[in-house]
Amino acid sequence: MQTQLTELLNIKYPIIKAPMFLVSNVAMVTEAMKAGIAGCIPALNYRTLDELRAALKELKANKVEGGSFGFNLIVNKSNVKYKGQLEVICEEGCDFIITSLGSPEETIRQAHAVGIKVFCDVTDLRFAKKVEQLGADAAIAVNNEAGGHRGNLSPEQLTSLLHKELSIPVISAGGVGCKADIDRMLSYGAAGVSVGSPFIASVEAGVTDEYKQACVDYGAEDIIMTERISGTPCTVINTPYVQKIGTKSTWIENLLNKNRKLKKWVKMVRFSIGMKATENAAKKATYKTVWVAGPSIEHTKAILPVKEIIKGLTN
Repeated sequence: MQTQLTELLNIKYPIIKAPMFLVSNVAMVTEAMKAGIAGCIPALNYRTLDELRAALKELKANKVEGGSFGFNLIVNKSNVKYKGQLEVICEEGCDFIITSLGSPEETIRQAHAVGIKVFCDVTDLRFAKKVEQLGADAAIAVNNEAGGHRGNLSPEQLTSLLHKELSIPVISAGGVGCKADIDRMLSYGAAGVSVGSPFIASVEAGVTDEYKQACVDYGAEDIIMTERISGTPCTVINTPYVQKIGTKSTWIENLLNKNRKLKKWVKMVRFSIGMKATENAAKKATYKTVWVAGPSIEHTKAILPVKEIIKGLTN
């Protein structure tokens, strides 16, 4: 399974264990590296820069031949920790950074200065062209089967389009739950895949057993879109609590979003409230379950170690 992605990151298989808010951790990425793939953690999973630095040091110590590790950065104004996180990552070093929700220009400049590759989340050709011009090492094509914040185009539409129009590698994100799905994405021109939701139900994942078991018990037909987490559409499991609170923004949020001066602040407040609700559901046994996941949990049949999940994706 040698591709441009395996060459870029010196990994055995063209797979990135996707960065997942509250789910991804050092243990998961360490096991991912041992199994020959890349692993990524959201920098926002660490409350302080000291905790982020400690995670970087531990992953560097755990690094093995054929594995790779990186961190995800939210690069827009909603992440007030962004500049400090970027500084720590560049000081300590890692193999790659994945940028989301904003311009990656500053990240690319600082990361490349210290030899870190930068992959950028994109959902359309226009933004993909922009990140290519800024010097991104690869584009992560977030399609309409991704978990969390997803794109509007199907895996085939988006991956094929970007593969045709870009000179940098395209990594398909969304809709991968088994080896046949990986083969399908590679046939569209992808240099590799980013896989998230199947790893929620891993032994090493840092979430409750209830969250993990939900990924086993529910399937693709149980995934719906909600605006109640961040103010923009996000995929979650359709639990009774999600049904109760609804999936649309409130009327007052819709009203305030029409005001150009207030819109940014409304988004930031909604993001903060939504992230707290997601954290409570992930870390505590609670009836208020807001569990983020994608339709690829259809293939999740048991809670397994990360290495076994990777085996299922590669054999």
